[in-house]
Amino acid sequence: MKDEIIDFIKTCVEKYEYEGAVIGISGGLDSAVTAKLAADALGKTRVLGLLMPERDSARETLNDAEEVCDFIGIERIVKPVTKGLKAIGVYGLEHSTRFVPRKIQELYVKKRIESTEGDVYLKDLRNEGDEDFRKGLAYYRAKHRMRMVCLYLEAEKRNYAVLGATNRTEYETGFFVKWGDDSSDIEPILHLYKKQVYELAEQIGIPEKIRNKPPSPDLIPGVTDEQMLKMSYEELDSILSAIDRGENLSNFDTVKVDRVKKLKNNTAKRKVKNLSLLNR
Repeated sequence: MKDEIIDFIKTCVEKYEYEGAVIGISGGLDSAVTAKLAADALGKTRVLGLLMPERDSARETLNDAEEVCDFIGIERIVKPVTKGLKAIGVYGLEHSTRFVPRKIQELYVKKRIESTEGDVYLKDLRNEGDEDFRKGLAYYRAKHRMRMVCLYLEAEKRNYAVLGATNRTEYETGFFVKWGDDSSDIEPILHLYKKQVYELAEQIGIPEKIRNKPPSPDLIPGVTDEQMLKMSYEELDSILSAIDRGENLSNFDTVKVDRVKKLKNNTAKRKVKNLSLLNR
């Protein structure tokens, strides 16, 4: 698994004549694994870690991202995106939290999610909901898109490839932002389920602190991946892989199987780009 990905990165960079690679380092597992494999493939001096905190980022996010870069031994640039998001009106879509303690922010978000009628994540995938809900979608999605702009700015100055860190579980359930974290030149771990990323992380020595963090997009205070997906990654991967292999699903919770099927079916809209008469 490891050697195949390292060879893939090296081959892609050489084939398309890039001089190196840049990756957004979030302090989470997927970007840490991707960056480590890139450094193994290209050499540490040819990989740049871009750290892009913003107003709603958890306090430990930047520290964890710096720790990842130090562990791998790659150059890092810290480029906060708060001012850019503010300039285009993103923070104006939600009430100001400037003087509100983090714990209170997280409690507010939790109660807001719980009080929202229907399945929040399915409504997200379908672009449904009232005006306030749609503002919330625009609010968090813009953050990924701003980071994408920063990644390509740094990449094109250096003739570097932009590396994505989306895994197969996220891709099949729509857990990414169109024209945001799905926009990259190379996706080294897109074929791996989340459980395989965990296994690979342990194999290549990613620090235990990073491996044991609750997965979170870190876009809205207190929101975790599993909170939105309504099941653990272990459960999700088991069902997803069984569906993908055409296996019998009778041993799984029928409610969770039905939800996973709905997530897969509603992800198509997020994957479609550039609709035109050329590709009808």
